[in-house]
Amino acid sequence: MKVGLLGVAHMHVYAYVHGLRKLGVDIAGVAEADETRGRQAANDFNTAWSKDYDKLLASDIDAVIICSENAAHRELAIAAAQAGKHILCEKPLSDSLEGAADIVRAARSAGVKLMTAFPCRFHPAAAAMKRDIESGMLGSIRAIQGTNRGTMPGGWFVDRAKSGGGAVIDHTVHVVDLMRWIMPGANVAEVYAEIDTRFHDIPADDCGVLVFAFDNGVIASLDPSWSRTKSFPTWGDVRLEIVGSAGVSNVDLFKQNIVVHKDDTLKTSWVNWGSDMDSGLVASFVDCIKNDTPPPISGEDGLEAVRVALAAYESSLRGQPVRIGR
Repeated sequence: MKVGLLGVAHMHVYAYVHGLRKLGVDIAGVAEADETRGRQAANDFNTAWSKDYDKLLASDIDAVIICSENAAHRELAIAAAQAGKHILCEKPLSDSLEGAADIVRAARSAGVKLMTAFPCRFHPAAAAMKRDIESGMLGSIRAIQGTNRGTMPGGWFVDRAKSGGGAVIDHTVHVVDLMRWIMPGANVAEVYAEIDTRFHDIPADDCGVLVFAFDNGVIASLDPSWSRTKSFPTWGDVRLEIVGSAGVSNVDLFKQNIVVHKDDTLKTSWVNWGSDMDSGLVASFVDCIKNDTPPPISGEDGLEAVRVALAAYESSLRGQPVRIGR
């Protein structure tokens, strides 16, 4: 199988390529508008670089992975769909609701597979939590508390024209997807959010508190922030606490680690050694293409996560809860 890379602005591209290489997938080229970034990635991946994504799409690749800035997802994904290439798109699916919907429609019209990159589903602890819920071990879910707190990435992530927002759009989509995944068929019906910039001198939000009312009666809260300092042992955290009528379950997706204390850095580090979520993500993408099965994470899943994140921004701006229409 041959896969092309459309954009390499997002750092996740390196983890995805690592996963593809383990599967023997050929990285057939990099299309990236930024020459410095594109040449560096092409050199790192031992492949060719071009500014022209049409040239890569006209080749005999089977699929693409889109890791551009969020604002470029729509253009690149639609072009890939029209070229008949299957698509794995970095989250958020787009920086706008219209863009995300356009991507979903384009893939459906072209008959290509569209998968949104939500690797947290492939963490074994998250999968075990889902199994416990499905077995009835926790009873009926009453409430969920989530966090996705990381280090501020800088660069284009804080440029609203390229990212569509800040920490809230960057981190909300991951956890909203996990919440929807463990409650099949449930969607967020209402959002209330307080969003601000309190940790960094940047032109984008870096923190927020979000409250979701799901259409199945579950109430959930989320802290999606860039609040972790450079001295924090790891990039951040992704945590869920599920409160059920018969029990409570907690999961921390960054807890497969070895704690290392080093004098030369005067810092404690958490060195990950367990399961590789990103490799699980790309393996499932490759499998759905080879076996002609639906992607385990759809474009519609990506669309719903964007819908909730943007509703949070609207709620914060208006200072009141926002009902989500579909």
